[in-house]
Amino acid sequence: MLTVRKATTDEFDVIMGIYRIAREFMAQTGNPNQWGNSRPAPEQIRQDIQNGICHVVCENDVIHGVFALCEGIDPTYLYIEDGTWPNDETYVTIHRIAGDQQVHGIFTAAMEHCRQYADNIRIDTHRDNKVMQSVLAKHGFKRCGIIYLKNGDSRTAFQWRKEL
Repeated sequence: MLTVRKATTDEFDVIMGIYRIAREFMAQTGNPNQWGNSRPAPEQIRQDIQNGICHVVCENDVIHGVFALCEGIDPTYLYIEDGTWPNDETYVTIHRIAGDQQVHGIFTAAMEHCRQYADNIRIDTHRDNKVMQSVLAKHGFKRCGIIYLKNGDSRTAFQWRKEL
C-alpha cells in the first residue's frame, strides 16, 4: 500500500534521484524538453521541502514518488487561453510529480491525498508529455486550455472535480 507524507530535508538526495529517473523517462518517451537535464532545480525542491509542500509517496517506508501539493491560487492559472476552467471554486495544484518507475500508483496516491484538501485538483503538463496526459485522462481530468509559466513556456492545463 502506498502512503503519502511531507518530505524532510534528510530526503533531498533521494528526491533528486527520483527527478533524475523521471527526466530520463520523459526523454525516452518523447518529452525531452519539459524538464530538460536540470529541472526541477535543486533550489526549487529545497524550497518546496522548507515550505512543507513537497510530499513523498512511499511503500513500506521506501520513497518511490514525489510531488508538490500547492494550496491557494496559482498565479500561472489566472490567464488561460484556448479554453476555460470549469469553475472558480477552491482548488489544489499538483506540481513536479515524479516516480522512480519501481511501483505503480504514484499518481493515484497523490490524487487521493489531494482530494482531502479540495474538490478540485488542477495540474499542467508539456504538450509532448503524452504519458502524463494519458494518466490524467484515466483519472478523470479534463483538458481546460493553455496556460503560461513565468518564463513564457506554454503548458496544457487540466482539472479534476469531484462529481456532485
